[in-house]
Amino acid sequence: MSKKILAVYFTQSGQLGDIIDHFTKPLESFPDTVVEKVRIYPAKPFPFPWTSPLFFNAMPESVDGVPTALEPFTFKEAQYDLIILGYQPWFLSPSIPAGSLLRHLSFKAVLNNTPVVTISGCRNMWINAQEKVKNLLKEAGANLVGNIALVDRHNNYTSLVTILYWMLTGKKDRKWGLFPKPGVSDEDIVNSAIFGETVKMHLQKNEWSGLQTRLQEQHAVNVRYSLMFIERKAGRIFTIWSKIINKSKKRSALLVAFKYYLLIALCIAAPIILLVDAIFFKPFLGKRIKKQKEYYAGVTLK
Repeated sequence: MSKKILAVYFTQSGQLGDIIDHFTKPLESFPDTVVEKVRIYPAKPFPFPWTSPLFFNAMPESVDGVPTALEPFTFKEAQYDLIILGYQPWFLSPSIPAGSLLRHLSFKAVLNNTPVVTISGCRNMWINAQEKVKNLLKEAGANLVGNIALVDRHNNYTSLVTILYWMLTGKKDRKWGLFPKPGVSDEDIVNSAIFGETVKMHLQKNEWSGLQTRLQEQHAVNVRYSLMFIERKAGRIFTIWSKIINKSKKRSALLVAFKYYLLIALCIAAPIILLVDAIFFKPFLGKRIKKQKEYYAGVTLK
């Protein structure tokens, strides 16, 4: 029996397109299987490379989930055996184009009663964005069966420098010949085919239970405590900032203030907060932390 798969995604740099191509290779080799790939585009393109003001200007709408108009797109089928959704986080939320797609009536129609695998490419923080994606998929009646989060494996500060370099110049090379290449590594992009093989096995059997457990065993997701701790707190703070900015007539000035707040929070406040937590709280919260990590590594929704 033939299988119909839809892989839909948004990308600016092309990185997520490469991830989708490698991830779907095993699925495309499955007999009588058609993998339909659809890349979406905003009607008003977001720039790449970015300028700093334009990038931070996208923060409130990203956090609040304000949709933007998309270029017209069509799907060949009314129903699929599997949908693969590729997206990237912006400001701890799904990117504006990805969030807009999830709210689009045409996409919600094909999502209904359909197994979905999400796959993201990001610097290192993806938990809050995935929680929002889970909620949007639930609203559409989709069945989230798997999640893969590909990240920059370098430390938080190195990846901050390299992502800013890539984002503001459009160059995915080694800054000054000293820093590593930004983004998800070429090796991890190619190796995403391993996860595609696992998804193919479950597609063959039309049995999705246990898929995410197997993907976890293959390290398709890695919930790092320090990042989980910072991201959960930052998510609430970002929401407060977005509300303040949206209510104010001084949007530009507040966005500049947010930019410097963010840099100070990441580079100065976060290490201090993590140190305090490591001494006074983390040693006594082992069971709670374990449950949190298990939840975020999974596909269920609280």
